[in-house]
Amino acid sequence: MIESVPRCCAGGRADQVRAAPAEPASGRGRIESGQASVARRWSAPIGGPFTMGSSDARFPGDGEGPIRRVSVGEFVIACHAVSNLQFGDFVRASGYTTDAERYGWSFVFAGFVSEDARRAIGSRVAETPWWLPVPHAYWAQPEGPPSTILGRLDHPAVHISWNDARAYCLWSRARLPTEAEWEMAARGGLEQAIYPWGNDLTPEGEHRCNVWQGDFPDHNTADDGHVGTAPVDAFKPNGHGLYNMAGNVWEWCEDYFSPAYHRATSTLDPMQSEPTANRSLRGGSYLCHDSYCNRYRVAARSSNTPDSSSGNIGFRVIRCDDDRRKTP
Repeated sequence: MIESVPRCCAGGRADQVRAAPAEPASGRGRIESGQASVARRWSAPIGGPFTMGSSDARFPGDGEGPIRRVSVGEFVIACHAVSNLQFGDFVRASGYTTDAERYGWSFVFAGFVSEDARRAIGSRVAETPWWLPVPHAYWAQPEGPPSTILGRLDHPAVHISWNDARAYCLWSRARLPTEAEWEMAARGGLEQAIYPWGNDLTPEGEHRCNVWQGDFPDHNTADDGHVGTAPVDAFKPNGHGLYNMAGNVWEWCEDYFSPAYHRATSTLDPMQSEPTANRSLRGGSYLCHDSYCNRYRVAARSSNTPDSSSGNIGFRVIRCDDDRRKTP
């Protein structure tokens, strides 16, 4: 693990030594197609030069800078994160078992877990006690048994590891975006704006993303209308027609994570391909708050081990076609 990257954003598999027993999860994949969901839509082609990175120095270990000019080859990205319904289609068709199911547990925000369940679980991550390793929490039981996704089929699939996201890509003939592609897409055509819509978090008092309001981690006022995940098409899209590029759920990228990313990668289709322990995450989540994890900015970076999962990690995909960066 990269010690300079705080574990505030999403629990890491290695942060929890005592894993719950890996017993079969109840109700695995029991969802039905045809329920309300959001059809996948693709952006128009995106590519060319843009200014990447940030001079924000609050998280020096994240390696958000230096700011530089890079160029990215043309790509087409999904307008939404992969939804529960879409991920369920993959599971039913392939029989895939996620990392959370194999380990028998995944991280859930403590505020979503009953007092009785908290006492039964006992252990927490010392530095981030709001994360609980909940037995049998996985994409179809986001808060563990007896929770379901039946009312959340149009929400992003969560408890998704990088390994899980890659498996979905192989099945769907898609791939994960590189960090450069993700950031270019998130910027929506704006030059060096803080957020996908500009520099004001709530322009004219309007919420544009699903992040924490109130006092983290004790009280969420949910002024943006959501306590946990929001539908994948919540809020206004950015200039490229993309939804929730800030907040809602963290999204995996193809790159290995390195704090030296901006110094070590090319300015032409930059990608950190040299292996490290972690893979990159972008976008922030519904648990981000300015007082602690201000990583819902478009240039912000985070990471986790490729087998890690939690209730605020999902992904979106890029259409492969004959792309030379297609996942092998």
